Amino acid sequence: MKADRNTIEQAYAFFHQKLKVYEHSTFEKEMDHIEDCIANYANSMSKELFAELSDGNAAFLHEHTTFQEDLKKAVRQMESMLE
Repeated sequence: MKADRNTIEQAYAFFHQKLKVYEHSTFEKEMDHIEDCIANYANSMSKELFAELSDGNAAFLHEHTTFQEDLKKAVRQMESMLE
């Protein structure tokens, strides 16, 4: 089952906003806060959408070392889904 458009739009808006701040932040505390917010959102978001974005990787959007690339990937995927 695929996530519905409304679910994708909501997640995209949140992720896109957080990515823009994260990419330009120079404050570690702010970046950590964004990582926590996104991880919490990922835990409660549509299971269908998370499965599509993560390709079955439970650590997707939850690991510090891969967070920025995961978030960029998620934003790109959702942009494609919304076209």
